[in-house]
Amino acid sequence: MIETMSEDRVFPPALAEVARVEFEYGEAGEGVDFEPYAAFDSAEETTDWLCHWTGNHELSGDAFRVFGQDGSGGLAAVWCVRPGRPLTEQPVVFMGSEGERGVVAGDLSGFLWVLADGFGPMEAALYPERTARPNADLAELAARHATTPRRPAREIIAEAQAEFATFDEDMDALCR
Repeated sequence: MIETMSEDRVFPPALAEVARVEFEYGEAGEGVDFEPYAAFDSAEETTDWLCHWTGNHELSGDAFRVFGQDGSGGLAAVWCVRPGRPLTEQPVVFMGSEGERGVVAGDLSGFLWVLADGFGPMEAALYPERTARPNADLAELAARHATTPRRPAREIIAEAQAEFATFDEDMDALCR
């Protein structure tokens, strides 16, 4: 089920602080390929992107709050799928420019700890088994904003992917 929350587009303070971080990808691709935004994409931009990404021009992007991208144009978004819960309690997902996709974290707090462990949205969704590369500055940011204790990124990612095991099927359904 996908719930729309069209009126809730207030950018969480934690994401505003993440937007000020410069993520290093590195020449060998060992870093984090993530370019955070300073605000959510507009509802119109999100709908336009979702329609083109799925090929279904009847959709609304109301269930997503896009807040960053990777170098190829894949997007990181909050997926508003938990009815009646605030944005900070919604899962974070990645939707790649070539159709790749995956759940990154079960909520914003988990996402902050994933970043602190050296995973961006794309790395978490597509390469959750990669070696963690903890970042002290992002760990401090997470400690200031997270509402949950620190846990390893792999644990957070695995838990979120298990909770939202139908994410691929849900996205496939949008493409029809």
